[in-house]
Amino acid sequence: MDVIKIKKEIDSFYDSEKSLNSQRFFKTGKGEYGEGDVFLGLSVPLQRSIAKKYFKEINIKDLDTLIKSKIHEHRQVALFLMVYRYEIEDKKGRDEIYNYYVKNIDRVNNWDLVDSSAPNIIGQYLYENPSKREVLYKWVKSEKLFVRRIAIISTFYFIKKNYFLDSLKLSKLLLKDKEDLIHKAVGWMLREIGKRDLKEETNFLDKYFKEMPRTMLRYSIEKFEEKERLKYLKG
Repeated sequence: MDVIKIKKEIDSFYDSEKSLNSQRFFKTGKGEYGEGDVFLGLSVPLQRSIAKKYFKEINIKDLDTLIKSKIHEHRQVALFLMVYRYEIEDKKGRDEIYNYYVKNIDRVNNWDLVDSSAPNIIGQYLYENPSKREVLYKWVKSEKLFVRRIAIISTFYFIKKNYFLDSLKLSKLLLKDKEDLIHKAVGWMLREIGKRDLKEETNFLDKYFKEMPRTMLRYSIEKFEEKERLKYLKG
């Protein structure tokens, strides 16, 4: 499969107005978290449809043209291709996809790229290979914002399997993180735990809510009844 063909198809949907809107939405200005990212303006459903068209034919090793691109949608489609391909691969193929993702982890450098790929590739792989989960505790200490986000968001796959231990441990390690995108990610994962086991979430909150950044706390208690929310918010 010629990856250049996929790239040309992505490029053909360039929309100048949507491109500018995306660059504002994903904070691409100087000093912002997405600084320098370039958008073509493709919708997520369109990017998924392109990936679904080609994922069975693609050779993962040939994705460099997309994953190393400065254009956001090139990287996003590469990740969607990997996600869809992972589902049909055997163990050897899944090893290859996981290793390729880790090799190119710095290219997964905006929150939507992380959220749409980390649980399905990193999370699923580490759930299937628990002896390798220690890498999450390395990533959670990274100086790079999106590597830390990958660490916690990957555990969404664990949570869906009703396994919460690593999510809770990583959440504790991220209590002092300075980045709003991490506060939101941790709060989201705690909320997802609560959907499945409210006691697990409230045990964590009761112990750490006074240390939690406000955004993290608000995200984690978003689905609580108002009386319960106020109990935590007012301390």
